[in-house]
Amino acid sequence: MTTDLLRLMRDPNLIPSEKQTLLSDIAAQAAALDMPCYLVGGSVRDLLLGRPINDLDIIVEGDAINLGEALVQKIGGKLTPHHKFHTAIWHQTTDTIDLITARKETYSSPGALPTVTPSTIDDDLRRRDFTINAMAIRLDGDHYGESLDPLNGQKDLEQGIIRVLHPRSFVDDPTRIFRAIRYEQRYAFDIDPATFNLINSESLGVLGGLSGERIRHEVDLIFEEEHSAKMILRANGLNFFERIHLDLPPFNPDYAEFLDMDPTLDIPADRIAMGYMLWFMELTEASIQSVARRLCFTSDLEDSVSDASRLNRSLPFLADSKPSEWSFAIEKLQLLSIYAVYLVSGQKALLDYLVLWRHVKPHTTGDDLKARGLQPGPRIGEILTQLRAAWLDGSINTAQEEKEWLNKIT
Repeated sequence: MTTDLLRLMRDPNLIPSEKQTLLSDIAAQAAALDMPCYLVGGSVRDLLLGRPINDLDIIVEGDAINLGEALVQKIGGKLTPHHKFHTAIWHQTTDTIDLITARKETYSSPGALPTVTPSTIDDDLRRRDFTINAMAIRLDGDHYGESLDPLNGQKDLEQGIIRVLHPRSFVDDPTRIFRAIRYEQRYAFDIDPATFNLINSESLGVLGGLSGERIRHEVDLIFEEEHSAKMILRANGLNFFERIHLDLPPFNPDYAEFLDMDPTLDIPADRIAMGYMLWFMELTEASIQSVARRLCFTSDLEDSVSDASRLNRSLPFLADSKPSEWSFAIEKLQLLSIYAVYLVSGQKALLDYLVLWRHVKPHTTGDDLKARGLQPGPRIGEILTQLRAAWLDGSINTAQEEKEWLNKIT
């Protein structure tokens, strides 16, 4: 396995050359401090799957913060230490590297955040969620490329199996249920039957008691995935969203294709917000507010979902409206919310607004009207609104027609 690992680790298509340089710098500094140093977890998993590595998770048997400080002193960058967890983030110009002290964890109660104490790499691998994430590659000195796989993670990886490390895994940390579903759908793997049986009333009961912030973070991660709709539908099938909030509806599979933005539209993309809007826009306003409180939505996210819901309910009343009426009715709503409702409803007026109508403005300004002798006040705003409506509805089509219209009313 070492020969294959060396080949994979030197493949620039899997680990870009700049990241390989960072790994070499970290390994050299760890060796100088006599700290065994390892690439671990998801990095090893994806490397063995032949997938490009975006994040480098580094574990040392020693003090990761001391290693980070030495790296900053020797190479540069910035360090963000987290003393409580014995970890640090090393910030480089284009990369951030997580530096982690090998540790073991204990849980004071089901679902509680773990108590962390420094330990060995073996303990660290055995505290992890799944066997496929419990592998490591040593980086320092003559040990470069040596693999550690105490729980046969590579075998499960080759067979496409997701397996927890111990029977209390989902009770200790029920967010691992979300992760099992993500890996299952991302890699087209199977959850081991014994592991699947642990998604039971006990672990789901603990899941339902987690903070909204922890749950929302896991759902956010799902919506960032390529197969996020399949993941949400799988979770629906396991009936565990109802443990979180009774108003959480099934995700409509017909909306799966809408999670990706049209790149030709000049609307800021937000796959997470789009996911929640597609999921919740058909809820009542009261249900949205209740779900938002349970999942600790930010005010911006709650506003996005509420805007989409209100617009979706308003469509029958706007169906035969003029372009100006559409525009004035929806112009204060968030653009992404309008786009989400367009995707679901197919209402062409919404796309016309996003592409054309929102950019329509009269040539005349408030200063121009003052120059014509109008006094500052509401009348100026009324005229500008009337002008914009005339342009939108096709009553005015040229600057000359606008000028003639103004001559009649001023």
